[in-house]
Parts: sequence; C-alpha cells; structure tokens
Amino acid sequence: MVALDVDGTLMSYDGVISADVRDAIAAVREAGVHVVLATGRGAHSAVPVARDLGLTEGWVVCSNGAVTARIDGTDDGFEITKSVTFDPGPALRTIAMELPDALFAVEDLGVGFKVSADFPAGELSGRVQVVPFDELASTPATRVVIRAPEASPEEFHALVERVGLHEVEYAVGWSAWLDLTPGGVSKASALEEIRQHEGVEPFATVAVGDGSNDVQMLRWAARGVAMGHASDVVRAAADEVTGTIEDDGAVAVLRSLVD
Repeated sequence: MVALDVDGTLMSYDGVISADVRDAIAAVREAGVHVVLATGRGAHSAVPVARDLGLTEGWVVCSNGAVTARIDGTDDGFEITKSVTFDPGPALRTIAMELPDALFAVEDLGVGFKVSADFPAGELSGRVQVVPFDELASTPATRVVIRAPEASPEEFHALVERVGLHEVEYAVGWSAWLDLTPGGVSKASALEEIRQHEGVEPFATVAVGDGSNDVQMLRWAARGVAMGHASDVVRAAADEVTGTIEDDGAVAVLRSLVD
C-alpha cells in the first residue's frame, strides 16, 4: 500500500501532474498495490484528482485524516465512509483575539467551505459561502483553515506555539496558513485504519509527502519518503529523501515498487 500526498508531491504548485507521474501510478496499480491519496484537501477536491489519475476505486484520505472517502460510481463520485469532527470555537476565538484580520474557513463536508470573509482567489476549492463568525465558531468541523495574509509563516508559527492550541492537531503550511483537525487525527491514523481493513502488512507500507501535515504519515509507513524540497523537519521524519517536485521525485519511488 502506497500513500501519496497530492500538492507538492504528485501535483506541482501550479496544478500540473506530469505524464511520468500518471504512468508510474498506473504501473503500481497494475502490480496490485493499493494506491491511496492522503491529502489536506477536502473530499470534493481530492476525489477528482484521484479519478484524474485513473483511480476509479479505492480509498482517499482527505482533510488531513479527518475524512475518509471511498471512490464509487455515484454522481458525486465518492462516498464518505468516516468523518471526525471537533468544536472549533476555542481555537477560532483565540486566534481571532491575536489576529483580528485573519481569515477563517470551516470545511462544509463534501461541498466546500464556509468562511468569515473571502480568501485570496484560488486558495479554497468547492462552494465557498461567507457566514457570520459566530456560525463558524459553533459548527462542528472536520477541518478549519486559518489564514493571515499579512503575516509571515514564521510569525504565524510563533503565534500558534505561543497561544497553545489544545485538543486539535495543527500544521502550518507554506504560507501563513494553519490547518486544524480533530485531536489525535492525522493522515497516519486514517491510513492505519485502511491498512487494517485491506489486510496489508505493516512492513508493506510506503508514504511520500512534502509538508508538515505529512510528518506523522512518513513516520507511520515502513518506508517514509520526503520530497527533496521538504523542510528539515519533514525530511527528518522520513527514512529517505527523493527528488523535488520539479524533478518528479515521487516517480522514482513509485517505479521502485514495480522494478
């Protein structure tokens, strides 16, 4: 079983998946390996990528592990088989006190996001609906996004550490962007349930990723591979490092599974 992050691992930052990545995934599938996308994207955004890659059945781990979906032949193209929620109110109010100009989004499961105000163009997918802050804070959430356009990633990370977000998992992204998911939930926790369901031995697990939300997944896999452009923290969590996204580093890993 191979677990693959999407953005920055299979897909370039301008939204392109190369022919080599597509061919390598097809070869791995033909060899009988379970291919599971494991991403921070919601199901509404992750499943179309899976289907575009030729994954017409199987599992997709979405929302950093808070949502597990199964690809099927319905109009939506997927069935949500598990979702885990948390109360986002305390975290949202804490960050809002420190960063009154921050933008907040709560995942609208399987559809898109409810937001406090419009995000920069192209940053959120699916249907985006502006709602009052109090509605966001009182809505059980699988995933919350906090965005501070005027802050640097370093400033944002320092803020998160200073205020101490308890009972949720968090990962600061490539910009001043914070993903919150339910406590104890990660890509790794969702993948472990899929592994057990499919009867895959622990030693037969591989994971490839590039972001801080991939750290636990890389540690979970028997063979965790960090992309070459990943941060030192992500690289340290991996067993090995492959090429960058510009080099199609994931292709070498996938080919090694069938050579």
